[in-house]
Amino acid sequence: MATDLHRAVTIQGLTRSFDGRAVIDRLDLTLRAGEFTALLGHSGCGKSTLLRVLAGLDRDISGTVLVPKRRAVAFQAPRLMPWKRVWRNVLLGLPGKPERAVAERALEEVGLGHRSGAWPKTLSGGEAQRASLARALVREPDLLLLDEPFGALDALTRIKAQRLVAELWQRRGCAVLLVTHDVDEALLLADRALVMRDGVIAYDTAIGLDRPRTAGDPGFAALRARLLSELGVNEGTPGVHAA
Repeated sequence: MATDLHRAVTIQGLTRSFDGRAVIDRLDLTLRAGEFTALLGHSGCGKSTLLRVLAGLDRDISGTVLVPKRRAVAFQAPRLMPWKRVWRNVLLGLPGKPERAVAERALEEVGLGHRSGAWPKTLSGGEAQRASLARALVREPDLLLLDEPFGALDALTRIKAQRLVAELWQRRGCAVLLVTHDVDEALLLADRALVMRDGVIAYDTAIGLDRPRTAGDPGFAALRARLLSELGVNEGTPGVHAA
């Protein structure tokens, strides 16, 4: 666990290799407590691998990684067990025998209290993602890890989910690391944007825009252009974000 109260994550010299190739290569990174950080980069650059390391799901590493004991992760796929009702899915993996009320409080927080007794197959995509967020929040995390949680949602549901995450972060005050391909999403949500390239953090910038944000805010376009440039993306390409 991190010893500095102002730091949620401290990484020094982190390396993770697959078949002799370093996907993460002696990476150094500090994430501050309470900070919302977005991590961008091309597919295969190591973003999701880094998130899995921070979540404790990948331990075949070298280097130093200090993280809070209380951390939780939500993936693009909600990963709900179809044979368990929503409230039971929210409690999966919690120690002891927590009561249903614990799950229902978390579900209320994400606007899904009315669906606590439903079967996962009856949920919409947005509802399933909210159930996944509730399962993460019920752990009272000091570090919330989000691996492209909005990637499979339609445009309108995605906007609603982004706003929900922003509200939850402001209410909870935990550190958040969001892995995303979407530059606009990063600029709308995060305090800080990182670009990962060749297994390291190649670019790191603060996002000093007032909240709540829109794409029309002063300074948004300049930040967007810089991030796209760091990602090697032509801003004039229709429909391109950062994939």
